[in-house]
Amino acid sequence: MSGSEGEHQLQQKFHSQERATRFYHRQMHDHLTDGMQAFIQRQEMVFIATADAKGNCDCSPRFGKPGIVHVINDHIVAFPEFRGNGVFASLGNIFENPHIGLVFVDFFDTTVGLHVNGQARICQIDQIPASLSFLEDTYEIGGTVRLIERWVMVDIEEAYIHCSKHIPRLQKLDKSISWGTDDPKAKVDNFFCQTKAQGI
Repeated sequence: MSGSEGEHQLQQKFHSQERATRFYHRQMHDHLTDGMQAFIQRQEMVFIATADAKGNCDCSPRFGKPGIVHVINDHIVAFPEFRGNGVFASLGNIFENPHIGLVFVDFFDTTVGLHVNGQARICQIDQIPASLSFLEDTYEIGGTVRLIERWVMVDIEEAYIHCSKHIPRLQKLDKSISWGTDDPKAKVDNFFCQTKAQGI
C-alpha cells in the first residue's frame, strides 16, 4: 500500500481512508509518467528536501534554465551541484541518509505541482557512467558557464501531483542574475546579518 504507517494511522483516526485510497489509486506512481517527464523538463526551479541520520530536516531550492533537473528515464532523475557556500547542507544529509523529496511548482502556467520522492546518490563527475555521458561537466546559463562539481542521481519511489487549487499564478519579471558570483552585493548575503545587528 502507498503511504507511510503514520499516514494510515491518521487516515483512520480522522476518517479519511476513502479519500486517501482514491488518491493513492489515481495519483500515486512509482515512476514518472510521460506527462510528469514533460513537466519536469519545463521547470526552472525545484525544492529539495533532505534529512540527516537523526531526522533533522533541510529544504533548499535549486534554480537554472528549463530542465535544471534531467530526466534520465521514467525511474531516475538527476540534478547538478555547483560550487556554493561550502556548507553542503543537502549533500551532507544525503551522505548520511539517502531519502530525498523533490517538489516542482509551476507558478507561471499550469499552477500545478509535482512531488518526486526517492533515494539519492552523489556522483562525482569522474564517476558518471559512460551511458550517461550526456550529463555535462559544465552548464551555460545567461551567458555564464558554470562548472558542475557533481551530480545527484535520484532513484524514484513515488511521484504524485500537488493540485493547483492553492498555488498562486505569478508573473516572471526581468532580473539581472549573476550566476555563480561571489560578489556579496549581488548575493545580498548579509541581508539577515544586518537585521540581527540592528536588533530588529
